Amino acid sequence: MNQPLAYIHPEAKIAKNVIIDPFVTIHKNVEIGDGTWIGSNVTIMEGARIGKNCKIFPGAVISAIPQDLKFEGEETTTEIGNNTIIREFVTINRGTKASYKTIVGNNCLLMAYVHIAHDCVIKNNCILANAATLAGHIIIDDFAIIGGLSAVHQFVNIGSHVMISGGSLVRKDVPPFTKAARDPLSFVGINSIGMRRRGYPAQKINEIQDIYRVLYLKNYNVSQALAFIEAEMPATPERDEILYFIAKSSRGIMKGYGSYDKKA
Repeated sequence: MNQPLAYIHPEAKIAKNVIIDPFVTIHKNVEIGDGTWIGSNVTIMEGARIGKNCKIFPGAVISAIPQDLKFEGEETTTEIGNNTIIREFVTINRGTKASYKTIVGNNCLLMAYVHIAHDCVIKNNCILANAATLAGHIIIDDFAIIGGLSAVHQFVNIGSHVMISGGSLVRKDVPPFTKAARDPLSFVGINSIGMRRRGYPAQKINEIQDIYRVLYLKNYNVSQALAFIEAEMPATPERDEILYFIAKSSRGIMKGYGSYDKKA
């Protein structure tokens, strides 16, 4: 860890086997776990909590203060789990008093130029491709993939196992297990390839497909579709996850392609 060309604040808590390359700057009130590598010209600011075996590539800035005019200097954190890869020039802002933390989970891949704003929660095994940009207060569930150059509106929720096309403008919540593309962003099917890769059997994938046929293809509004799904379709963890996600959506969910002229 002894790198004479890096600046490490004496109060930073850094495991003994962390590798720190030249020209890194690490501020006070920072914790970094075993086996993590910090590439050249990375800046890690106050409030960073970085887990084990992470890789942070040159130029990244972790835990800078929020780009939020309401921020008043409160003590907040950026928490990054284990085995996460943060590529070149990624920026992750720490939280505000809304939640006091920004979170990135385990086994995530944040490609070059990704921006994660204050109070976001990125759960485990997520991929954000190059230059994907998240505004504040966004929640992304496990195994979601956000295409490059996508922009996600503040307070949007993105469900588990979602695949969002590159270049998307995400203004509405995206329910679990779906693929989202086109403009305005629309349901274009379920993420069957991703689910197969993660061990979902064909029967389970077909069940999820049937749920979304009711929601998007049967000419029901959202309330009618949810009532039908709950009453007529077998209760499974996946069904209940979809129902709960949609029921708690405050921004509303994306619509089906071609349905933007229909009543929601």
